[in-house]
Amino acid sequence: MKNDGTRKVILVTGASSGIGALSVRALARAGHTVYAGIRQTTTRNAAAVAELARYGTDHQVAVHAVELDVTSEDSADTAVERILAEHGRLDVVVHNAGHMVLGAAEAFTAEQLADLYDVNVLGAQRVNRAALPQLREQGSGLLVWIGSSSTRGGCPPFLAPYFAAKAAMDALAVSYAAEVLPFGVDTAIVVPGAFTTGTNHFANAGAPADRDRAEAYDRRHRPLMDDLAKRLAALIPPDADVSDVAEAVARLVAMEHGTRPLRTHIDPSRDGSEVVSAVADRVRVDFFRRIGLDSLLTSGSSL
Repeated sequence: MKNDGTRKVILVTGASSGIGALSVRALARAGHTVYAGIRQTTTRNAAAVAELARYGTDHQVAVHAVELDVTSEDSADTAVERILAEHGRLDVVVHNAGHMVLGAAEAFTAEQLADLYDVNVLGAQRVNRAALPQLREQGSGLLVWIGSSSTRGGCPPFLAPYFAAKAAMDALAVSYAAEVLPFGVDTAIVVPGAFTTGTNHFANAGAPADRDRAEAYDRRHRPLMDDLAKRLAALIPPDADVSDVAEAVARLVAMEHGTRPLRTHIDPSRDGSEVVSAVADRVRVDFFRRIGLDSLLTSGSSL
């Protein structure tokens, strides 16, 4: 498939619902060919696949569901191979797949933390390893990472495993940004705040496996834990819309190579992440210059 520079072939992971599904639709409306990475397409998520097909027909846009479980290397490889077989290229990967948990940190087993990292961090690595050879060969591409303001902003308790995984993903994205730039591949990190509506994050959050330890914390913290979503929601203006995150993804895709900001914050709660990130990213840029790595920076590297 010939790419005219504006219509791109895009893969979005974790696209059955929430920010992933919204991003698929926003990108398709912008004129791109979008593959929604969804696991269990014929069983658990068959309804989401059918809804996506209806959306494509009703709006006359190019959207396709592709079986993709980011915890499986074979699944990631197969999904990318299908896209390349059908279009001959892949221009953008949106790393959105993730899972949230809610509860006292001590009550989560080490295996639970490993499972969370498997989805939120290692999943992105599997997809990168499947997609980047094509992007490097093309000499162009874009990696979009859906992060979290918790990485550097307000960080409430009872979400520690999720926040830790998001911080690990952010660190991975920052390193990738420098390493893939010489191949013509950009990096953009989208940083949503704590949207408590419009996604299934809180509704589908996992719970600690060690119930005895969880109950010990429950006895001390239960009112705080029960009200956490309400406390976060109280910070968010009534007109805040999680679809703004998807629209930000579409705007980043439309920008010229080398001009994209490293971070784009969509945080109606204003938890401070944007302020701290601005300082941290400027420090990183200054350090790169001091050690002679200017060539691995773009005009947006400190933004």
